Amino acid sequence: MQQIKDVMKKSGGVAQKKESLVSNLKTQENNQEIDSGSALQLFLDNILISSIPGIKNSPVLELKTGDSVRDAIHLMHEKNVSGAPITDNTKGSFSDPYIGFIDFASIVLWFFEECENRRRNTGAEEIGNYGVFDMLEQHPHIGQTKIGELAKSFLWNSYFPVHLDETLFHVLLLLSKHRLQVVPVIERTSSKLIGFISQHGVLLLLLQSSGLDWFDSIADKPLSEFRFGNEEHVVHVYGDQSMTEALHVLWKSQNGAVAVTDRKSKRVIGSIRKCDIYLLLENLPRNIKSLSVEEFIHMENDDHKTGSDPTIERDIGALLSAGFLRLKNNFAPRMDSPVTNKKTETLKQAMRNMADTKSSFSFLVDESNQATGMLTLRDMIIHFAPPCIDSSIHGCGFFESALEQTGCHVKNGTIISDN
Repeated sequence: MQQIKDVMKKSGGVAQKKESLVSNLKTQENNQEIDSGSALQLFLDNILISSIPGIKNSPVLELKTGDSVRDAIHLMHEKNVSGAPITDNTKGSFSDPYIGFIDFASIVLWFFEECENRRRNTGAEEIGNYGVFDMLEQHPHIGQTKIGELAKSFLWNSYFPVHLDETLFHVLLLLSKHRLQVVPVIERTSSKLIGFISQHGVLLLLLQSSGLDWFDSIADKPLSEFRFGNEEHVVHVYGDQSMTEALHVLWKSQNGAVAVTDRKSKRVIGSIRKCDIYLLLENLPRNIKSLSVEEFIHMENDDHKTGSDPTIERDIGALLSAGFLRLKNNFAPRMDSPVTNKKTETLKQAMRNMADTKSSFSFLVDESNQATGMLTLRDMIIHFAPPCIDSSIHGCGFFESALEQTGCHVKNGTIISDN
């Protein structure tokens, strides 16, 4: 084990560390010098966050509790940012200046919902409504709502940062316990926020362990042997429904995406994701209420014409952090090309599919391409989550079997030896 730690200290980038560590893990596994219960923690606990290329993505855009919804939408659009930490500008200084995190799509969906509620209550019809920016001008009283007030609608996400001198093992713990899309990274001395680590990046690092017994024992099982949060019910809209209806469904679902199905065949023909909401800001071909879902998912945009940024694709470390908070995300698949998997495929195949397509979810489909469930990145990650000593997490998948093999189990959040 000391040999592996030495390799991690001497190696340069994340890719080099990964290759050296995996090579040594395979050697030691073959020599039976390391138990599988220590392998994943060793792998992630020896990659310092500070060693990840591109992790310092400053400057980071901040929103204040006193900022208006209108100003927040305009600012995040102008800066091409899909999420921002929230600072409280109504009170004195704290050791940690951030009190929450909010994403652009949640703000816009809330605004749409408030506008629709007003229309239903007053019966007023809007004229010239061609996008969110137009609507902000038509409904200034809604647009002046403060970001701080959105906490009442549970739109804020928790803010759980990690320090630069911590490891990716801490990131895995946070992503497993909390429903975080990204984990903020801060400097220990100043608490300055300098970047983020995404779920997608952690998935990529887990896949680097393919071929190791402790990983393959779980990842090579078919999806039919796992239980996922959205496997029995798929939230969907039909292609001939209006975008107004679709946005309401997306707002209610809280899943981050809804399937688009053909009304006759019930086959999946696309998806609408929260990351696609920015397309509704301006320059729509017609009024949002007369725009159909199928028309929307076929809307072309420059992001998919130009392709992915090669500087980000080159390095695993950069994929962990850079680019995933861009509003105009050139990573995501086209809306009319949904990512799918079948239950007969393995967990590893689904993980690779989502990694290769840079998707945050995959629909489970049957032989007729009808959606039967949905997998998310978190669904993948939690099957490799360790038990957390100081919480109610009992561990999942790999760690449960690994602890059994090493003569241990988890009781009341504590690891107990059976010997």
